[in-house]
Amino acid sequence: MKICVTATAGDLNAQVDPRFGRCQYFVIVDSETMAFEAMANEAIAAPGGAGIQAAQTMVNKGVNVVISGNIGPNAFQVLSTAGVKIGTGAYGTVQEAVEMYKGGKLGETGTSTVAAHAGMGATAPGGGFGMGTSMGMGMGGGRGGGRGQGMGRGMGRGMGLGMQQPLPSQPQAPQAPIKPRTKEEEIEDLSNMANRLVKDLEEVKKRLEELKKR
Repeated sequence: MKICVTATAGDLNAQVDPRFGRCQYFVIVDSETMAFEAMANEAIAAPGGAGIQAAQTMVNKGVNVVISGNIGPNAFQVLSTAGVKIGTGAYGTVQEAVEMYKGGKLGETGTSTVAAHAGMGATAPGGGFGMGTSMGMGMGGGRGGGRGQGMGRGMGRGMGLGMQQPLPSQPQAPQAPIKPRTKEEEIEDLSNMANRLVKDLEEVKKRLEELKKR
């Protein structure tokens, strides 16, 4: 059985990262031999859709179980649809989290444990105005928590402000400080983000031109 644990570093002694979509590393462990493979999370700097991107990566890797602190609704949908089991509320080291799951001490969740996040390219949460490349301007609705602004592609995605009651959060054990990124890693992340922003801006301009011609 292949178990993926979100982590702050790429080894069995790393602390569990409570985030899924924006964790620093994925450590994929063979539950029988405890052999592991560590992957840096390429979705960490994504302006939006990090949870979906990270979840799809784990599905492609053939992971059977994902263990993290929390899981968002978009990532949960991708993983559960693919038949991947999800364990939340994990803490301690990667090895401890795997042992907890194998020992039945880490329960599997049947739903997301955090509300949707708003951001560049993310679904605009709550009631608000949305502007997307396939919908133009319109009222957007849905469940989500917090306030945010986002601009992205597709129906229900766009620039919006939403206000709703957040889903109840589960109590979490204290987490170890997250290891700071190096200068080179931050430069690479910011460069990737800038490229995505340029691409999104080009699509917005293209859509505006299409609307003006109608």
